[in-house]
Amino acid sequence: MDKTDLKILNALQADARISLKALADQCFISSPAISARITRLKKSGIIRDYQANLNYEKLNYHIKAYIQLQLEPTEKERFYPFVASIPNILECDCVTGEYSQILKVVFESTQALDEFVNHLQSFGKTSTQIVFSTSVANRGLTLPVDHDTSQIKE
Repeated sequence: MDKTDLKILNALQADARISLKALADQCFISSPAISARITRLKKSGIIRDYQANLNYEKLNYHIKAYIQLQLEPTEKERFYPFVASIPNILECDCVTGEYSQILKVVFESTQALDEFVNHLQSFGKTSTQIVFSTSVANRGLTLPVDHDTSQIKE
């Protein structure tokens, strides 16, 4: 992995639909070379997938919230399949601290969120924070071109 790979990754995070030609122009290499690098980055697992970044509010999902959960250890076997089956859960992370899980969710209404939280409480104690506004949206990680890549395994 080198500086050109980092430039490619940054460009794809900003616009995953950028043409190979435009990307080649930005990186000062040929389109086939860009294509080969992207293929290598995919095969190595550095590029996992491409996704559309949806505006949930325009789709009537006006409520974004973070839910912390004190997951009872005995509930893990039941919990993980449950969260995988709920499309409103955008992310679920296992974390340190008083609460062991943090869920990022979107719902059409506070009533729908409340119903979900009530069900979630069967797994343990919850704490919910509803988002009023977002100052930094999902933007990806801009990698500095001088980022140390010596420990990255492809």
